[in-house]
Amino acid sequence: MLVAALIGSVICSTAQARGIIRDAETEALIRDYAKPIFRAAGVGSQNIRIHIVNDRNFNAFVVDGHNMFMHAGALMIAETPNQVIGVIAHETGHITGGHLARLRSQMARAKSASLMLQLLGLAAVAGGAIAGIPNAGQLGMGAAMGGQQAALRSLLAYRQTEESSADQAAMSFLNATKQSGRGMIETFDVLAEKLRGVQGINPYLMSHPLPQTRIAQLRQLVEQSPYYDKKDSPELQFRHDLIRAKLSGFLDKPEIAFNRYPSSDTTLPSIYARAIATYRQSGVDAAMPLLNKLIAEQPNWPYFYETKGQFLFESGRGAEAIAPLKKAIELAPHEAIVQIMYAQALIGTEDNRYLDEAIRNLRQALVRETSSARGYRQLATAYARKAHLAKASGAKRNFMARASLASAEAYFYEGRLDRAKQQAKRAKAGLPEGSPNWIRADDILSFQLPKKK
Repeated sequence: MLVAALIGSVICSTAQARGIIRDAETEALIRDYAKPIFRAAGVGSQNIRIHIVNDRNFNAFVVDGHNMFMHAGALMIAETPNQVIGVIAHETGHITGGHLARLRSQMARAKSASLMLQLLGLAAVAGGAIAGIPNAGQLGMGAAMGGQQAALRSLLAYRQTEESSADQAAMSFLNATKQSGRGMIETFDVLAEKLRGVQGINPYLMSHPLPQTRIAQLRQLVEQSPYYDKKDSPELQFRHDLIRAKLSGFLDKPEIAFNRYPSSDTTLPSIYARAIATYRQSGVDAAMPLLNKLIAEQPNWPYFYETKGQFLFESGRGAEAIAPLKKAIELAPHEAIVQIMYAQALIGTEDNRYLDEAIRNLRQALVRETSSARGYRQLATAYARKAHLAKASGAKRNFMARASLASAEAYFYEGRLDRAKQQAKRAKAGLPEGSPNWIRADDILSFQLPKKK
């Protein structure tokens, strides 16, 4: 349906334009936040992925039953794990409530491109106001002026009902997992504060109810919960503080990170933020004493080793990056992002003794990171090197075919379909007919983009 496609493409293209952040430590924490909620909601087997969008504003949304998006700003602003868990619970409520499908149906009934454009304009009202953008209300309302106001109000009133329903579902998931809903109230308090002073916003002309209204609706449910006073565990709070510091170190200007985490603050999150900001400002050698201090304080935390290895690798010191990255994998053996970086460091040494270990790590990683173009590109390089070293013609042909298939996968996930098919054709010619790799090459050759309706 055109309406659903338009809204979905706007949301996804916005996320892509701002960039998706991939970080093993952050994703591991988010998975731990989400897992109990997904299980309580009965969607634990749906393989829902939470993507982190490089945006400082506080926001989260879902576009289907398998992908949830959270702005980095939500993690940076949220002071407790419970606040983020409340956001995840709310978005899960949209998935279990079937709200996405029903909203598409409601929007389709509008039968008007102008009405769709008005709705997109209203998104600017809500998003701009919550983010604290000056005059955002006026900007969005300009797009929303015109006819069909009754139909528009009806559609958005329906959307408000969906939001309240998601809040109630979120509380049921939190109660089922014996967690407090206080974080949801605290989050809405933050959003309500940002909306104060924004003039001329009609509550019916918002894609979400005003935070003040939702606080009043939700507070009674939250306070009646037997888990209202339940606190996050110290271990979870510590990990949350580390992630907030890490994101500040990477995303804020170094001087802002130094101001937020001054040297007088000797906690590990503060040292973490300063180590990253120092690296960005002055390079790896300046950051190394801080990284080594972190490792000395927490020698079993894999992500300090990962960060050290990343900085060395990015600084052209791949051979030195191998040891810390290998240690990170020993401590966290299922972190595919770290495995891919480790393999890249191994391959970058051009020491052929490392090829088999690099291939092993890449193949393990790509079982979990099935769409990693970077991983497939490294695998293609490793197989091509193996083909060059092979003496037997059969082995050489097999390795070259695997290299071509890995290249096809990389091009495929980069959206470069013509090149993907060229490489898949080469791979298919060198692989045993009917083998799993041959079938995958054939799948790429047969793939056609969906026709536009």
